[in-house]
Amino acid sequence: MSQMKSAKRGHPTEEMKEVARAEGVSPEHVMRGVSEGRIVIAKNPARGGRGKALGIGDGLRVKVNANVGTSPDVCDPDLEVRKAKIAEEAGADSVMDLSTGGDLDSIRRRILGELSVAVGTVPIYQAAIEAQRAKGAIIHMDEDDIFNAIERHAKDGVDFVTVHCGVTRASLRSVIERERLLGIVSRGGTFTAAWMMRHGKENPLYENYDYLLDIAEEYDLVLSLGDGLRPGCIADATDGPQIHELLIIGELVERARRRGVQAMVEGPGHIPLNQIEANVRLEKAICKGAPFYVLGPVVTDVAPGYDHFVSAIGGAIAALAGADFLCYVTPAEHIGLPTEEDVREGVMVARIAAHAADLARMGRFAEWDRRISEARRDLDWARQIELAIDPERARRMRAARTRGESRTCSMCGEYCAIKILKDYVRAEH
Repeated sequence: MSQMKSAKRGHPTEEMKEVARAEGVSPEHVMRGVSEGRIVIAKNPARGGRGKALGIGDGLRVKVNANVGTSPDVCDPDLEVRKAKIAEEAGADSVMDLSTGGDLDSIRRRILGELSVAVGTVPIYQAAIEAQRAKGAIIHMDEDDIFNAIERHAKDGVDFVTVHCGVTRASLRSVIERERLLGIVSRGGTFTAAWMMRHGKENPLYENYDYLLDIAEEYDLVLSLGDGLRPGCIADATDGPQIHELLIIGELVERARRRGVQAMVEGPGHIPLNQIEANVRLEKAICKGAPFYVLGPVVTDVAPGYDHFVSAIGGAIAALAGADFLCYVTPAEHIGLPTEEDVREGVMVARIAAHAADLARMGRFAEWDRRISEARRDLDWARQIELAIDPERARRMRAARTRGESRTCSMCGEYCAIKILKDYVRAEH
């Protein structure tokens, strides 16, 4: 029985109990959230004991996802598997395989076999790429190709899939009529739109949504309702096409809940600081509290090479406003395929944003900050490094910038404020 159906019947599953233990909340809280669709649990039974249950949503800590995947220009499956493992080691809660080059089935299955965190995919990538290879063009994929790809991923054990169900003929028309500056920047959204325009038909994922729900129900697959019309630049933020798609997704969330299928909602995208809170509140209102999964948001377009920081600024504000899941952005965003170090840095920066929001939203996460502050008070460098979000980096920097066994840092040295105060207090007593 699916997580949502079990929750609706008042039967907490082992996965609900696992999430409750990890989060420090009651199983009843998790079960209630799942039953109402405000929490999703990403755990495909097909993965067996390999994967950990991931809870996303109301009252839980903010989660972080890392994207990896080959491209036609850089197709090194071994590298992408290493990146996935680096992301997990750096503390990512999930990894999405977005591969578009090489043997896509093999890459996905290797990642699923190597990781214990939740794994997500975008099946339409595979449907489109296989159509390109076999039939000469993406637009030659058919409806069966799309649904077969989704089921293939589900059978392999993928825990959640992005599906661009809200890109409809009506919402696509709003993009064309508006003459958006960057049009559609979502690959999945573009593949879907191109197919619709070529065939003059409705989006199969929207028109045959009940069939999609059948697949999701069979495999207890979490549907991540993708923002195919998300703004790709600040100039397009919070525009008509984005909101049109969100309204459609709100209806699809309700249909999924009625079927006992778990669904979360993906969000923008490029959004200026002053619009982030409104975007989160709008999603929560329209989608009745469904977990919100945001890319960034990226709060300015002018910082290629630093977009992991730009994204973390937006992510912290979004999470404080109620977003539940942050998709990391690496320094290579808008430039090229990320390196292993880019992946690690992207995860760390997103985790900092998530923790900053958790700290403000839920007091139970303040103990970590208190412990490291006590270590600073005591000039206990080993303990400070041990408690750091990235101990490896902190240890490396400390070793490179401090002489010998100094109790202070090289910025203040003998004029360390903490040391001076301790010395005078000690002298007075």
